[in-house]
Amino acid sequence: MAFREVSVNEIREVLRVWLGVAGLPAPGYRTIAAYCGLDRKTVRRYVEAAQAAGLRRDDDLGAVDDALIGMVADAVRPVRPDGHGAAWEQLLGFEEQITAWVAGTGGQRPLTVTKIHTLLARQGCVVPYRTLHRFASERCGFGRKDLTVRVADGDPGVECQVDFGYLGMLTDADDGRRRKVHALIFTAVYSRHMFVWLSYSQTLTAVIAGCEAAWEFFGGVFAVLIPDNLKPVIADADAVNPQFTHGWLDYAGHAGFLTDPARVASPKDKPRVERAVQYVRRNFWDGETFTSIEAAQQPLRPGVVTPRAPYARHHVRVRPSCSPPRSSRRCCRCRGFMTCRCSRGSRCIAISTPRSPRRCIRCPSAGSVSTSTCGPIPSW
Repeated sequence: MAFREVSVNEIREVLRVWLGVAGLPAPGYRTIAAYCGLDRKTVRRYVEAAQAAGLRRDDDLGAVDDALIGMVADAVRPVRPDGHGAAWEQLLGFEEQITAWVAGTGGQRPLTVTKIHTLLARQGCVVPYRTLHRFASERCGFGRKDLTVRVADGDPGVECQVDFGYLGMLTDADDGRRRKVHALIFTAVYSRHMFVWLSYSQTLTAVIAGCEAAWEFFGGVFAVLIPDNLKPVIADADAVNPQFTHGWLDYAGHAGFLTDPARVASPKDKPRVERAVQYVRRNFWDGETFTSIEAAQQPLRPGVVTPRAPYARHHVRVRPSCSPPRSSRRCCRCRGFMTCRCSRGSRCIAISTPRSPRRCIRCPSAGSVSTSTCGPIPSW
């Protein structure tokens, strides 16, 4: 029998209608059920329990007191001292075995509740499936998930998560071979905007080319880059002290960002970009026919791929400039930013082109630029 709470007001209303109103015919079970919003069998059980307790149809409404309602409730409600029925009590004897089935032992994988229900029936324990599901969830650890701790997004322009993903096969226009196409995906942690760079390989040259294209699009360099354990980037993966390749260290020092790689087999270390791989594969690559990797990259150049519209707090905040920014340069004297002599004044970040003169925003030095250190532009 399924467990069901019995409402005192529900019993009182059914008995009040059953006693009837003076001058009107006595209502039947169907009429009472329609009026009270109950099943006809439920109404019959309440009335029969009240009649067994001594209630007669010619009694007045005063006969429906708390004592009578308590007797009716005890009669229609099954005996459940701890709130569970006989099926639950039967499952208590198999609790250890169900826990082992749910967790899995040795080389055996965890079993589903449907399979456990079948195995228990073979042992003579026949219980409703919903009762077994509640029992496995409450007492045996079935369906228990780890707690999710939300990580703060940080400030704009600070963190960018990077990951390589396999998209599919493409016929190379140069030699006619079928080659694998990989996508180097950059996801800004604060704004969730993405930039995608396609490549045939996962070499250091391909990674640096993708980074340069991403910095050109985003308008600057992020302060911290969070990549996966890529072979061109990580020489020896370690959770505490990872070893970077010499080529990557040279490039990171030139571009001016820090590298904080994710741990091995820890997708939660870079969750912003983890799901973006499937999005790019399904919503950009699948169903398309590209003649070359340049033709595939062309739709990605005008803008970023965004899996969802950014929230109001994720609006893009790009520092204004007189030309598309590539990298900012710092003064050799005071390490201040160099600016262009234009109408924008000190708001314009200097661009490394030889056509417009530069002036530092801190000291009167003009044209003295340090080419070895590039400061990050906090534009995202």
